[in-house]
Amino acid sequence: MVASLNLPQCCGELNDYWSPRVIGKVNNQFVKVAKLLGELTWHKHQDEDELFQVIKGNLRIQIEGQADVNLSANDFCIVPRGTLHNPIAEEECWIVLIETVTTKHTGDVITAQTRSTDEQLGAA
Repeated sequence: MVASLNLPQCCGELNDYWSPRVIGKVNNQFVKVAKLLGELTWHKHQDEDELFQVIKGNLRIQIEGQADVNLSANDFCIVPRGTLHNPIAEEECWIVLIETVTTKHTGDVITAQTRSTDEQLGAA
């Protein structure tokens, strides 16, 4: 069924920080929303690019070997595959992520904040 989704509403329904929720799929890409606060962890996705778009708030993404990328509402950036990065939200931030369905939440780094694909799909 074709339907519309409201991104701020989808984000507003989330309860936990750093716990992305899949809200759609386009070909081999998941569309996810997440609420962020604080710091995630340094990680990389060896085989997948990752798109971050800010809906509300500000996000700073530390990138190994370069200046931080600072995003405000309506800004987006693409972190290329194999790039070590660390997202940080000093205040609550709402984002959309577009990632290949094979993308692991925190790459090969496992922390208490790491969410499985099943958790992101709402199945766990």
